[in-house]
Amino acid sequence: MRVPLHAVAHGRAGDKGDASNVSVICYRPEAWASVKAQATEATVLEAFRHLGARRVRRYALPKLRALNFVIEGVLDGGVNRSLGLDRHGKTLSFLMLGEIEVEVSEEMLPEGSPYLDRR
Repeated sequence: MRVPLHAVAHGRAGDKGDASNVSVICYRPEAWASVKAQATEATVLEAFRHLGARRVRRYALPKLRALNFVIEGVLDGGVNRSLGLDRHGKTLSFLMLGEIEVEVSEEMLPEGSPYLDRR
């Protein structure tokens, strides 16, 4: 089934200057390989291109079942320079978790997931 990334992972984020740092952490070990294969630098760049993203670097943290993305150019010059409302890294993690979709099997979803009711 195809679900938003937030169905199988949660995120943490921060910002420094004009770059946002967004981590995606899988809820279940079963989801790690699928998330790693599908949440790529290209996928994330496409999701943030409309905000001015110029480059994305991805770092895999397999022991944590997490991916860390550094997204350059997405903060409109930096939090203090941006004329956009709430252009902090943490708001961008919600964008990533909602915009990017992944193909997963049911056992990759956490217990109680509303996506299990879609069967």
